This record gives sequence, C-alpha cells and structure tokens, in this order.
Amino acid sequence: MVLATKEVEVAVTELGAHMAPVTFFRDSGNPVRPYHISPWQDEKPVAMPAPVLVTLRGDFFCMPFGGNSGEVAGETHPPHGEIVGEPWQLVGRKTTGDVTTLTLGIDTKVREGRVTKELSLVAGHNVVYSRNTIEGFAGRVPLGHHATLAMPEEEGAVRIATSAFRFGMTCPSLFSDPKQREYQALLPGAKWTDLTKVPVAWKGAPDADLTRLPGRYGHADLIQIVNEPWEKTNGPAWTAATYPEAGYVWFSLKDPAVLNSTVFWMEYHGRHGHPWNGRNNCLGLEDVTACFADGLAASTKENALTREGVETAVALSAGKPTAVNYIQGVVRIPDGFGNVKTLEFAPAEVTFISTTGKRVSAPVRHEFLKTGKL
Repeated sequence: MVLATKEVEVAVTELGAHMAPVTFFRDSGNPVRPYHISPWQDEKPVAMPAPVLVTLRGDFFCMPFGGNSGEVAGETHPPHGEIVGEPWQLVGRKTTGDVTTLTLGIDTKVREGRVTKELSLVAGHNVVYSRNTIEGFAGRVPLGHHATLAMPEEEGAVRIATSAFRFGMTCPSLFSDPKQREYQALLPGAKWTDLTKVPVAWKGAPDADLTRLPGRYGHADLIQIVNEPWEKTNGPAWTAATYPEAGYVWFSLKDPAVLNSTVFWMEYHGRHGHPWNGRNNCLGLEDVTACFADGLAASTKENALTREGVETAVALSAGKPTAVNYIQGVVRIPDGFGNVKTLEFAPAEVTFISTTGKRVSAPVRHEFLKTGKL
C-alpha cells in the first residue's frame, strides 16, 4: 500500500503495517530515504524466529511492545504483539483540503480488540503524521513505535540528540545472548544522565558516547531514556538523528504523557545467528511506554523503571478508545550544522537550532500530538 504527495511517498506492508521505504523530498534532485530495511528482504523466504522479522523495516506500531517471552494471565503474545506480523486491512483513503490519509485496521485475537492506523501527509510538509487508535483491548499493556533508521558503516557518522530526560538506563537484563552468537558492550543496569557518558562493560574502558553512532562494531545494545514531561520542557518530547554527510535531520515528536520513554536499539553487526548473520546495521529510536524490550510480563509488574517512579504500561479501557499520535519527518540542513541542540515550537512550525548556532525551520503541525487533528 502506498500513500503519496508531491513531497513524500510512504510504502506500508500488508503484514504488520511496517512503514518503509519512505521517500522525503521526493520532488527534489536529492530525495531522502532514512529508514532501515532488513537485509533479507530480497532473499528467498525462510522460517523466521518471530513474525516481526518477516517484514522488519522502518517504523511500526507495537502492542504489547517487547519480546513477550512469557505467558501472562493465559495470554501468549508474539514479540511486539500480533499487530506487527499479521495482515492489516485497507479501510480507506481520502483527501480533505491539503491532508491525504491512508487508513488501515486489524482485529487482535490474543487479547480481543481493534487497532485503526491513520497515516497522513500534508501538502508542502516532509512529515508523516500517524494516529493509532486502540479499541476493546482492555488492561495494562506496554506499547509504542519502533522507528528504525538506516545507518552508515562509518563509526560516529550520525549525531543523536534528544529533548530533556530524567535519566537513562542500560538494559538490566541480557539483551544480546552470546549463546545465540550475539554480543553487547554496555554495562547492564547502569543508570546515568548524559548520553555522552554511558558505562561500558569492560573495566577501565572509557564511557560510550551515544550521541555519535554507530559505535562499538560487532555489538548490539539497548538503552532507555525517560523523557521529561511536556509541562517542564514547554513542548513535545523529541529525538533527532543528524546525518551531516547526507545533509539532513530525521526527527520524531511525541506527547511524553502517552509515550514516556525512548528505547535505543543500537545494532552494529552484533548478531550472528539467523537471520542476522552479522550483517545488520541499524538504529532503533523507539518511542514507548514500556520496560525496555522485555514485554508484557516485565512491563506490568515491578521492574527497574517502576522502582524509579516510571510507568511502563498504559491502562487501556474496553469502553474508551486510546489514541497514540506520533510525528516523524526530515529537514534539510546546511553545511556546518553540527548536531541538534534544541527545538523551538511556533504555530504549525518547528525550528531546529544547532550546536553551531544555525537555525532551520520547517512546517510541522505539532499541535496534532494533542488534538489528533490536522
């Protein structure tokens, strides 16, 4: 399924509704395709360890977010939920004014309910606006977006910045299992407040700088940062990945009252089992309310984050729909931009201010995060 305007083209898989490839600035001589597509997509289909891996690419909405390895109250969910690996149905397409929307739907069975996905493009914007509405799926559940970016091979080539966060923590459980020929580099369960100073597992080794990625070739690591609330930062929570050589910034915007954290999945040729085979290089910047990628069981009981006062599950009501609004986009940057320092929000506009003092503005209807309307 494809949704397009003059500026943006979005492809969405039927299985799992994974969003990629997405082409921004498609009307220019230098279009941008920022999302990762797993390297086995052009190979002969083979059995996968999890349904999510069949189409793994770009961004997709997860519920319950995480591995879901254990049964919970008689429910056994696949990794990231059945919605990431089962077929979605086309509900409709429409254009109203300058907004074009593709609507998809899926009925869940493990825990009964329905998810309706609306992907919208606005003429003149290099932005994708998404709204996932959950109905009938009652109880507490971790959920979120799984935006996954393509990465260059050169270490430190991409610069990462985020809005203010309370603290970060490396995954306290084993994320990459050497028994599965997977390897991780960061110190498990470490708590910190600076992305440039994240402890590694080796005694005496310097801290990792996670504002410069990819890093630590041959390893796959997971961290989570807990965003400050909208009221404290006077605007949406945001994450930005700057690609200086390619001349653009990819960004995401969210309401931290709905998605209170960001999980970083840093996969730099660190997994050698099937289907990875040591070839996967990507960066997941996954906006969630969850306990790392541990799934429903861990996220709905006491865990390392709840002990810090952080909610790791969203309470859903069968009688009241829950909507998750999310924004992703790309903005061009000039030479010498450096990294993103901060964002300024004006009506229907976002300005990206760099560490070198440069300013770039783009049309973005960020009010959508609160209203769900364009």
